[in-house]
Amino acid sequence: MAYNTFSLDDLKQRFDLRIVEEAATFAQMPSVPVSDLLRSTLAEHIPLALAISTEKARSEMLIVPILIEVRRQLDRTISLFSGVEFNVDPTQGLNGVCDYLLSLSREQLTIEAPIIAVVEAKNENIKQGINQCIAEMVAAQVFNEQKNNRVTTIYGVVTTGSNWKFLSLTNHVVAIDSIEYYINNVEQIVGIIVHMARDAVKRHETTVTHT
Repeated sequence: MAYNTFSLDDLKQRFDLRIVEEAATFAQMPSVPVSDLLRSTLAEHIPLALAISTEKARSEMLIVPILIEVRRQLDRTISLFSGVEFNVDPTQGLNGVCDYLLSLSREQLTIEAPIIAVVEAKNENIKQGINQCIAEMVAAQVFNEQKNNRVTTIYGVVTTGSNWKFLSLTNHVVAIDSIEYYINNVEQIVGIIVHMARDAVKRHETTVTHT
């Protein structure tokens, strides 16, 4: 198996997961002001990406600029990986290429402590993208355990470029926000992902301090 071949039932049974769907789980996260560069980029890119309507166009024109903005908002203290092999445990199907991973490190040479998995929904199928995202989140959790990284929560993002959905994994519980967020409110989308990263950093530092 690979990340994009799991069904939700497979994931629940194989990794003893409990799925909790909650309305507006991330809606209370504050929006953040975004750069003029991102605003002007999206103003140019959104109509073109939606007109071309291919996964490559949405990835390059919509998803990447937003993730780069997130990294800028975090003063480049996290690393961003795109299209990387992330083979954690092939015996459990935790292998394959991840669309994007955000990691708790400035280091771009290697993945050190993944905290957020971002999946581009293939064929604009958010539901199938959720399955892939959960598999990658589990892999990140296993990776951190193997490396003794004290990361207690892994976050996930599934997006078509225009629609964004958010998840979290703590222990064996996957929380899925039941609503979708739209690119016309990019300040909220960036704010949610920035909050995810800052929360992961805070949890990590707190855990290290108390050991």
